[in-house]
Amino acid sequence: MSAAASSSTLLSPAPSSQPPIFHKPTTALSLSRVSLGLGLPRSLPLSTTHLKTRRNSSRFTTCCSTDAAKAPNKETPIELRYEAFPTVMDINQIREILPHRFPFLLVDRVIEYNPGVSAVAIKNVTINDNFFPGHFPERPIMPGVLMVEAMAQVGGLVMLQPEVGGSRDTFFFAGIDKVRFRKPVIAGDTLVMRMTLVKLQKRFGIAKMEGKAYVGGEVVCEGEFLMATGTGSD
Repeated sequence: MSAAASSSTLLSPAPSSQPPIFHKPTTALSLSRVSLGLGLPRSLPLSTTHLKTRRNSSRFTTCCSTDAAKAPNKETPIELRYEAFPTVMDINQIREILPHRFPFLLVDRVIEYNPGVSAVAIKNVTINDNFFPGHFPERPIMPGVLMVEAMAQVGGLVMLQPEVGGSRDTFFFAGIDKVRFRKPVIAGDTLVMRMTLVKLQKRFGIAKMEGKAYVGGEVVCEGEFLMATGTGSD
């Protein structure tokens, strides 16, 4: 059958008394079915409209796939992923409060301070710390007693503030309870210490504090501290 005959047959009225039914133009879906051999017979010629639809569809698909291939990799380099700790007190401000000096000042920076409540500070643990050559030469580990000392110094930053009774110029250990060491701390770690004031007897200058130390968000040391303020002559 010729193309003209096919067109004449498609436009001829239906046998019933209903108005003639005209076939709608082939949609993009049926067009794709034609291209897959699942729709109209292969011998049926495609109209100009069909060809434009196929051409535009092909162009759109090509552009999308090209853009996706050229999309930049949004992964952030490792050196840019981590922000620096904030500085609430730098080392010079810490030295104005704490009486400790080298080699026993074990707090490098205060990163959070709630007056009369708590303080969070960091100690950057490096291989140049003076205790590593002897603890231990073959496996350098920060001594647990120095972790406790560092935490106590953070507690001292809370104790010696005016909100707590900082008219005294120093502080001392009065007791240490329930201390636990969870993981070793090694060179290259950043020890993050939080000390929280639990109870204060201001008249006697005695305070009970809770402390936790972290490396990478995991607890490495924790305990309860009893501390007392005093003067150089006490």
